[in-house]
Amino acid sequence: MSLTPEQQNLKQRFDAELGPAAFDETWSRMLKHAPEMFTASLRLTGVPKKKGYLSPKVQSLVHTRAALANGATKAEIVETLCLTSTLGIHAGTTGIPILCEVLEEQGKGIPKGLEGMNKGQLALKEDFEKKRGYWNTMWEEFLRLSPEFFDAYTEFSSVPWVNEGGKGVLEPKVKELIYCAFDTAATHMYQPGLKLHMRNVLNYGGTAEEIMEVLELASLLSISTMDVGLEVLDKELAKQSF
Repeated sequence: MSLTPEQQNLKQRFDAELGPAAFDETWSRMLKHAPEMFTASLRLTGVPKKKGYLSPKVQSLVHTRAALANGATKAEIVETLCLTSTLGIHAGTTGIPILCEVLEEQGKGIPKGLEGMNKGQLALKEDFEKKRGYWNTMWEEFLRLSPEFFDAYTEFSSVPWVNEGGKGVLEPKVKELIYCAFDTAATHMYQPGLKLHMRNVLNYGGTAEEIMEVLELASLLSISTMDVGLEVLDKELAKQSF
């Protein structure tokens, strides 16, 4: 597109702060239609980039093109996708506590904790701890109500933790930071999981600064409103020109 002097200055600032390779069609569209929002979005995006507590590769793992450009391998990107594929389990971890409340209200409550679990259920708990490296009491109700599904989920969620020679290709801290990213995202906001994975990050040697940087990166999801909306606007304006 043809840039005005003001837009050219903004493009040069973008290249200096985020790199020319980061300038894609969505940024170009925003620069064209909303230069003020482009400026504000550039500043917002640049904050975690400048801090750099996380490497550029780790910062960009959820963006395939950028991740490859920053040195990520195919295996690391695939493992990131495997990690984010576990997000759907929160249908259970959100719904099961509510189900248990309803059962309690109707006098049909289930036992608390590990008391009364059979050997098979306790073996599934041990298998989860071995493969995932932690345990949380939120899994106990799940294990009681559906041990078969819990067993299948353990295998499903453990793939990025036990492949490639038994440990995966991303370090445990990075895996937990990825969990934090999707738990805190505006489309999800799963607080119990977020707290759990923040704790795991710290237990694996991570820092508050690294977690904060993930929260900043996840906040950038809101810019996608402009990405999606301006593309629709362009298409509609094109129709009117005929």
